Amino acid sequence: MRYVSTRGAWADTPQSFQSILLEGLAPDGGLAVPQSYPRLAAAELESLRGLGYRDLALAILSRYIDDIPPADLRRIVDATYTAEVFGSEAITPLTTLEPGLHLLHLANGPTLAFKDIALQLLGNLFEYALATSHRTLNILGATSGDTGSSAEYAMRGKHGVTVFMLSPKGRMSPFQAAQMFSLTDANIHNLAIEGTFDDCQDLVKVVTGNNEFKTRHSIGAVNSINWGRVAAQVVYYFAGYFAATRDNVEEVDFAVPSGNFGNILAGHVAREMGLPVRRLILATNENDVLDEFFRTGRYRPRTSAETHATSSPSMDISKASNFERFMFDMGGRDSTIVRALWNELAVTGGFDLAGTPHWARVRKSGFESGRSTHADRIATIRDVHARYGIVIDPHTADGLKVGLECRDAAAPLVCIETALPVKFAATIREALRREPERPAAYEGLEERPQRFTVLPADAGRVMMYIEEHVAAA
Repeated sequence: MRYVSTRGAWADTPQSFQSILLEGLAPDGGLAVPQSYPRLAAAELESLRGLGYRDLALAILSRYIDDIPPADLRRIVDATYTAEVFGSEAITPLTTLEPGLHLLHLANGPTLAFKDIALQLLGNLFEYALATSHRTLNILGATSGDTGSSAEYAMRGKHGVTVFMLSPKGRMSPFQAAQMFSLTDANIHNLAIEGTFDDCQDLVKVVTGNNEFKTRHSIGAVNSINWGRVAAQVVYYFAGYFAATRDNVEEVDFAVPSGNFGNILAGHVAREMGLPVRRLILATNENDVLDEFFRTGRYRPRTSAETHATSSPSMDISKASNFERFMFDMGGRDSTIVRALWNELAVTGGFDLAGTPHWARVRKSGFESGRSTHADRIATIRDVHARYGIVIDPHTADGLKVGLECRDAAAPLVCIETALPVKFAATIREALRREPERPAAYEGLEERPQRFTVLPADAGRVMMYIEEHVAAA
């Protein structure tokens, strides 16, 4: 398996997995993608049914990672997906709410968010790759709430790794902010940016797009722009499918809350690999750029001023990075089309595919979409608690609300859980008039001392901070 860029880099020199693992953005500003998706024959798919999560992860990941010796990859996977870290041997257990309606639990990791599934693996892959290449790495990332804590908990204390994490000042929940800012590990740096998540994400792209700075300081990425994260997330779509079905003839719909498009992109990849996924139902909150696209063909990211702060803050995103990978597929995997579209985006602020061959591909891609509001989230949290005795977080509520709107009897519906309710206590109190359950390890979290640096949304200031603290390390 080798990798190319969505914008054409590496076309003549496809890269290995370990090369793109530590790269972040490609030199042309594009994202690393496999040259092709490995397609599973019926017999191969059948061989995966019944495997435990670690064996399933190894079977899927080994199709994307062939430059790590099998025995070493086995050790990395086995060390990552343990009951001690994720609460059970199932890793991503499935709850049946009623016949044909399921909830896939992805938030039982150390930071109580689905990002742990990929980032715990990524931390171990980084440590392995750096040790074998005798390198160090400075990770630059941006978070709207969950990626930051998941990345920092995965990388804290890792040899040869320093993390610089950008987050939008004042726009995360108090629990999310405290998870990150209360860490005291010397290799963790939290930068609270005066702006939105999109500003943070833009800063990461500007800094990592400076190839001289990126090379000189060994800058890598842990955001969902890192293909390793997407590959790890593909696994739980297989696990969820097998848990919700009796055989490989059945099709399944997945309802997925979507912010940066990485979670649902992994479902698209699983479908391209041959998993019998009928529909991928994308749910947005009030920041409905992606819902507008899938309904109309028009892609128009909003400005920072137009991006709403909502009660599902991890989805307060206007520019979804992984959308470029999806458009690479919808453009027939032609990098010239991606370059043209993203040039139009830069010049005019958007593009419209309606009436084009690309839009015809999108319409056949199995995607549907919808949006959710604060009132919808409150109503869904109340309804799920009353009907099934389960408390869900507001992002999962977005997914369930839209999923149920699109539900039909033709296929089971699997809704993706993205976080535990304790991370969004104010919304749970409003919905249920009670405090969400809190794991003992997080008692008093918000009262712990916090360490972070406030910076303006200025790439020069971010680069200056990195230079100062890399030099001091």
